[in-house]
Amino acid sequence: MKVWKSIAALTAGLILASGTASADERLSIGTGGTGGLFYVIGAGMADTLNKHMQDTTARAEVTGASIENVRRVAAGQMALGLSSSSTLYEAAHGEGPFDGDPQAVQGIAYLYPAVLQLATTADTDIAGIAELAGKRVSLGPPGSNSAVLAKRILEAYGVFDSIEPQFLSYTEGVGALMDEQIDATAVLAGAPTAALIDLSSQRDMRLLPVEAAQVQAMLDKYPYYQLYDIPAGTYADQDEPVTAINDPAILFTAEDVAEDTIHGVTRTLFSHLDELGEVHPQARKISLDTAEDTPVDLHPGAKRYFEEAQQ
Repeated sequence: MKVWKSIAALTAGLILASGTASADERLSIGTGGTGGLFYVIGAGMADTLNKHMQDTTARAEVTGASIENVRRVAAGQMALGLSSSSTLYEAAHGEGPFDGDPQAVQGIAYLYPAVLQLATTADTDIAGIAELAGKRVSLGPPGSNSAVLAKRILEAYGVFDSIEPQFLSYTEGVGALMDEQIDATAVLAGAPTAALIDLSSQRDMRLLPVEAAQVQAMLDKYPYYQLYDIPAGTYADQDEPVTAINDPAILFTAEDVAEDTIHGVTRTLFSHLDELGEVHPQARKISLDTAEDTPVDLHPGAKRYFEEAQQ
């Protein structure tokens, strides 16, 4: 009799433990370095999920950003990740750094615009991208999405082969521009961004606009890029909108993550956008109006939520 009681007690304990493990779902969010916007936004998302998604523990993980996030989410090491639109598209299609190795990833939501801002100063007398021919231009950190996109824009204008390219961090690029060591610098980030706020406060900064007709072939070839108008007044002395190329930030997951999990994540985040928007000005740009504009298929859980939200 004692044996049967012991077995029954053990069975009950296992059932209870199993129920606790399944109820407390753990979600890791791949972000980027602690000084970057991906980490700030991802940490804000984790806080929102922890406060409002029942039986869920979320945590923002420091990573090498887009490429690492895609690989780890697809491998099941993290549930969610942040990525640039371009990297996510290439991952799903087995292109670029994922050449011949497509990743099973799906979108949850478009988050906010990240625009390639080509900046110079009035001292250079450069008024357009075509005038960068023969100039010293920082494209951004080596191997970065900024360097890739800046190169493609300059190629679209037929000036890339004539420039003197440099690959500096955004802060270094702005410093070199102010010291007249380069003629223009590229920054891929939400606008306004700290590096260019600093530049515009100390120099007469000029943003170089792209012309739709000039970059249309590039947009056709790389459909994850979008035209985006940086509103007038974004920076000091910027009196008119400036057209740029947008490589937006995307929240994504793996195809095999449970539909109910992603439905719950999406519902929780979009039900508390006011709270999430407090972590950074770019987080205030997350909206139901643009959420479904992802470069890859939406995960069924996210798609179900957006359909419900429109009813």
